[in-house]
Amino acid sequence: MALNKVEICGVNTARLPILTGEEKEFLFERIRAGDENARELYIKGNLRLVLSVIKRFSGSNENVDDLFQIGCIGLMKAIDNFDTSLQVKFSTYAVPMIIGEIRRYLRDNNAIRVSRSLRDTAYKAIYAKETYTRKHLKEPTINEIAEEIGVSREEIVYAMDAIQSPVSLYDPVYTEGGDALYVMDQISDKKNKEENWVEVISLKEAMKRLGDREKHIIELRFYEGKTQMEVASEIGISQAQVSRLEKNALKNMRSYLKA
Repeated sequence: MALNKVEICGVNTARLPILTGEEKEFLFERIRAGDENARELYIKGNLRLVLSVIKRFSGSNENVDDLFQIGCIGLMKAIDNFDTSLQVKFSTYAVPMIIGEIRRYLRDNNAIRVSRSLRDTAYKAIYAKETYTRKHLKEPTINEIAEEIGVSREEIVYAMDAIQSPVSLYDPVYTEGGDALYVMDQISDKKNKEENWVEVISLKEAMKRLGDREKHIIELRFYEGKTQMEVASEIGISQAQVSRLEKNALKNMRSYLKA
């Protein structure tokens, strides 16, 4: 993998901009207000972060352009999901996201060799989907994505299926201060929620010993089968805060039951 290339995916890496702390704060305010130009500037200002990450995969023998594209997808996901209220540096949050995106790609690419044109179609579809969702606050249909990038809906479905990779429920999505957020925390269980352990075991007395907010989170998560993201949106706090409150509540409940 030639990491000493000056131009990667048409980007001159020798001329990448560097954002100051003040510029980052200002751009994020504009991003949260829906400014697409600010988002593009923030992406460009953090491409050096992607370059530093893909150097870790120099022994993979993968095409550097492919890894850069995948890393950029991870960067965009990090920008769209970053919570400035957590008082964590953006790079601290973004690096694991970029690494995770690249690792999933490598795992999939090692198992099944997917053509470059098929991967390009999939990446374009992913970008089009994310852009549409931000703009319209809803996910686009396959037909709308097909119209946006100019390919048939069948080709999009085939391309997206080709790059899918298995993900463990225990894969960490985000880690802050040793408190990891896992894939399983993002998944709701509506099929089995009636048989969930919270309802199987009598925990009414343990629930009474929780604060109002912790009790509400447990009810939403285990009685209604909602994801942590859905709970965070409903009660108006960050997903990381929901994770911490949930784990603390379960710990207190277990301690009571063992007493």
